[in-house]
Amino acid sequence: MTGLRAVVVIDYQNVHLTGHGLFACSRYNPAHEALVNPLHFANQLISARNQAQRPGMDHAALSHVYVYRGQPSSEHDPKPYARNQAQKARWERDQRVTVQLRPLKYRYERDSSGQPLIDADGKRVVKGKDEKGVDVLCALAVLREARKPDVDLVILASHDSDLEPALDEAIALHTAKIETFCWFDPSQPHRTRQLRPGSGRVWNTRLGETEFRNCWDLTDYS
Repeated sequence: MTGLRAVVVIDYQNVHLTGHGLFACSRYNPAHEALVNPLHFANQLISARNQAQRPGMDHAALSHVYVYRGQPSSEHDPKPYARNQAQKARWERDQRVTVQLRPLKYRYERDSSGQPLIDADGKRVVKGKDEKGVDVLCALAVLREARKPDVDLVILASHDSDLEPALDEAIALHTAKIETFCWFDPSQPHRTRQLRPGSGRVWNTRLGETEFRNCWDLTDYS
């Protein structure tokens, strides 16, 4: 493999939903219609990154994609759970892609005594659900990959500012190059959320609406 051996770490829901909400091609449609294929996304990212480099700067070649994503409950959300599993299996057909799922945290309705309410099917009544711990997994992945002798470049794909300390730690290792990404719409520059580590500027690759459309997963998972 020639060029910088690059690893892309994807905070999946952040990348997917931020793009979906930003661009006109998707923001008025259901989020699942703009599902991001991680490998397509990583290829778009590496291509745009290389095209933006000044003459003489090293280009990157994709080595691996690590995807971190919430996992719906098979009890409460059997259909989303099944789709989530099918997507993971399909994306991992390419050996460069690894998808790690973390169970979503469910919150339940409770009665006046604090006990969970039970519906007619004998299941707890869901009040809401949250993705917990995915940002920690992304942070650990950035640091892990930055330490590997066969990795030259780690690109973190997220807009979550909670991950900026992880970038600082990875930069301080002085091993692999650390870079970031953001979705960008020139008609809405105020909505750009670029990660800015405290230890200094890092290269950021902007992807626009065309790249967003090009990385959609059009597979029917129903």
